[in-house]
Amino acid sequence: MRKGSISRDGVLKAIEEYDDRGRDRFLSEYGYKPARGYVLIHEGRTYDSKAIAGVAHKFDQGRALRPDELSGGRSHAARWLARLGFMIRSSRDPDWTRDEIILACDLAMANGWKRLEYNDPRVIELSDLLQLMPIHPEETRTELFRNPNGVARKTVDITSRHPDYRGKPTNGNMLDVEVLNAFLTRPAEMAKVAQHIRDGLATGEFQALPPEAEEEDDYSAPEGRLLIRRHRSRERDKGLRKKKIDSVLRQGCPLTCEACGFDFEATYGPRGAGYIECHHIVPLHEAGEGRTKLSDLALICANCHRMIHRRAPWPTPGELRHLIQEARGQDKARIPLSRRLN
Repeated sequence: MRKGSISRDGVLKAIEEYDDRGRDRFLSEYGYKPARGYVLIHEGRTYDSKAIAGVAHKFDQGRALRPDELSGGRSHAARWLARLGFMIRSSRDPDWTRDEIILACDLAMANGWKRLEYNDPRVIELSDLLQLMPIHPEETRTELFRNPNGVARKTVDITSRHPDYRGKPTNGNMLDVEVLNAFLTRPAEMAKVAQHIRDGLATGEFQALPPEAEEEDDYSAPEGRLLIRRHRSRERDKGLRKKKIDSVLRQGCPLTCEACGFDFEATYGPRGAGYIECHHIVPLHEAGEGRTKLSDLALICANCHRMIHRRAPWPTPGELRHLIQEARGQDKARIPLSRRLN
């Protein structure tokens, strides 16, 4: 018997048995507990995914799997069911991301750092907007995903951490505090960030952006993930990059990194000719929906590009060049005088 070899027909039979016996009896007879991670959605009804997968095994392999023989997560039962074409959803909503907290914090600031109620039109509007955000996959969203009650609750988490709040703070998280502090220290800038996120969601621009690769997750900015995705998308625009390179070459200048001076052709010969990366230097909180100008772009090498994006706040190519010069000066100072004279 091969564990895990279940079929769609077996799953449907397990669902039928679940319906006939009722949830409590079904779970009790097979020793399963209510799902805590993912649930199966079938014909508008919700089922405990791990229990359904385990019992489906009975119809395909002759015996039901015990609860300790499989996990209910995306790497096991939920994955089996999804592969068979069933809809799987998280049984709890995903954590709030920085982008979402920025919008909630902006709303709280507009309300004088006072909590908002679930029936406030502004809360309802934000709830609708958050549901458009292309960050959380559909399968991780419950039926209550970012509903007005949840949005109102998040404004309470934020406002209860404000320095002027005199009550007991709620059980928010450190990201709430981090974003709140950004709004307190840079209110105008963060308000622009929130507006750019709102604009991108309202126009559908963010939905059209390609998702970021996992290996680029260390590209960070306090402005959130969606504006980074837009930033990177503009940097990858082959047409703009070519125009920028052509403009530099027409001026008779070499294609060298504007931060460290690295020349790909000088180092790699013909293989490196015409190659260099393009960086969008306009700060994210200022980069709205307007057209990107060539003056907004800088040509830099891959190493410097990675160093700029590695940690927020991002330095400009000029600022990075100054850091490089400082580091080179320190390295030179550490070389013994006798070696420097040789």
